[in-house]
Amino acid sequence: MFTGLVAGVGTVVAVAPVLGGSRLEVAGESLVREIGVGDSVAVSGACLTAVEVDGSRFRADVVEETLRRTTLGSLTVGSRVNLELPLRASDRMGGHFVLGHVDGTAEVREVRESGEVVFGLDGGLVRYVVEKGSIALDGASLTVAAIEGPLVTIALIPQTRRATTLGSLQPGDRVNVEVDILAKQLEKLVAVR
Repeated sequence: MFTGLVAGVGTVVAVAPVLGGSRLEVAGESLVREIGVGDSVAVSGACLTAVEVDGSRFRADVVEETLRRTTLGSLTVGSRVNLELPLRASDRMGGHFVLGHVDGTAEVREVRESGEVVFGLDGGLVRYVVEKGSIALDGASLTVAAIEGPLVTIALIPQTRRATTLGSLQPGDRVNVEVDILAKQLEKLVAVR
């Protein structure tokens, strides 16, 4: 489990096909030195397992399902990714509960000078989003500023733009989306009744 408070930005240094998916190699800051083989790490919001760690680099296998559902399949050498390690029981609980189970993707429709970014959500994901509620985009916990049909507006503060990959978004870019788990669970419970 994660909080959506991105701890650093890494750079993809290799992508190699493996049976059933691909192997991603990411170079990171001091954050990678905290990762051990078998540890979870959120890469742009997708929970992956480190299969090899070498100094400031780690490798993780990405299965076909993850490649289909996320933006990880479009990563190339030089791509920047948001990184976060799992929540410890002793950590402060900022952000919101983020599982690293990406629900789908969203396309950037507009980037405003004010720092607002408008995203078009794929599929039926918008039904799980509420104004002033939480959403994770590329692993970053964000507050929804407005919703208009399938369009969701997020107001990015300068710190988030500097400390994550979200500050360099352009129209047409795609991001990973994880909606609030509470909304999905509530929908399932109500449907059963």
